[in-house]
Amino acid sequence: MGSFLEILIFLGLLALGYFAGHYFERKHYKSIRLRESQTLHIPLITVGAKPPWPNAKEAKLFIGGVVISTDYFKTISAGLRNLVGGRVMAYETLLDRGRREALLRMKEQAIEWGATQILNVRLETASIWGAEGKQSVGSVEVIAYGTGIKE
Repeated sequence: MGSFLEILIFLGLLALGYFAGHYFERKHYKSIRLRESQTLHIPLITVGAKPPWPNAKEAKLFIGGVVISTDYFKTISAGLRNLVGGRVMAYETLLDRGRREALLRMKEQAIEWGATQILNVRLETASIWGAEGKQSVGSVEVIAYGTGIKE
């Protein structure tokens, strides 16, 4: 009887993780799409070393960072995927949301300052491990940074 209850709790948490995670992920993507459409007028430019710089009155470094946590369902499905190998699509959406959100936060700060474009945009990512040092991704941190200029 006790093991049946544990299985029932596990399945309940799995279902809760799936539906809650799916709801919040859709809500976040909706917000991202709206904000991306509002910031299309500011180009993000990444160039190699020693590029010709545009004439700028002012320049300032902008940083956008975000930490996005994985939900219970993604953790379980990624664990199952690790058994057989292949793409871990559950984490791909986590990274996509993190990257897009970090870029948006950087752009929104630059727009508020009055930048006309952002040069040399770079992205950094880091995994934040799960509770108690377990070897599973608990969250992902994404930082976007670039030089905003006023012409």
